[in-house]
Amino acid sequence: MLTLYFSPGACSLASHIGLEETGAPYELKPVLLAKQQQKTPEYLKINPRGKVPALAVDSKILVENTAILTYLSRRFPEKKLLPADPAEEARCIGTMCWFSSVVHPSYQRSHRPERFAENEAALPAVKENGKKSFWANLQEIDSMIKGNDWVMGREFTAVDGYALVFYGWAERSGFPVKELGAYTVWRERMMNRATVKKCIEDEEKVAAS
Repeated sequence: MLTLYFSPGACSLASHIGLEETGAPYELKPVLLAKQQQKTPEYLKINPRGKVPALAVDSKILVENTAILTYLSRRFPEKKLLPADPAEEARCIGTMCWFSSVVHPSYQRSHRPERFAENEAALPAVKENGKKSFWANLQEIDSMIKGNDWVMGREFTAVDGYALVFYGWAERSGFPVKELGAYTVWRERMMNRATVKKCIEDEEKVAAS
């Protein structure tokens, strides 16, 4: 049995969607970031970095969306979460690396500037830099989707679930994301996907409990 440790509203939604796309049975274990549950001794035994997502696979724990989604795509190749062509697979993995190392941190700077500067006087500049960088990254995602059905082209991949995370964050944080036409149409397409609907419903139930 696969077990996903996640938090509603967090980037773990990417792995949640990927897991649901496999069609394999799995168990969800909420780790509520709002309640600091990622810092409990119990969870730190699972992921000492105190972050979500984490995926329990038999006796192993996998962390980081890119790693989890790559694992799922290779364990369930028939689901085509990543392309079979090695170069196209590498392109997808490279995009997910960009999401985790550039796009995600740019949002964090805009949302939690105190994590990036000890000097309180520097926080407004860090926040503003984060906003500008995150918006530029959203525009780049929008440009990737233009003329395509999905982020990487004509086929749905694991990258799409990851990109949904940033649209949601932008919307909740007041960014004018609806100005990004291709990204917004794509988001509607994603929200009509049965697997995505299921994951959103699951997370909303946990958030409301």
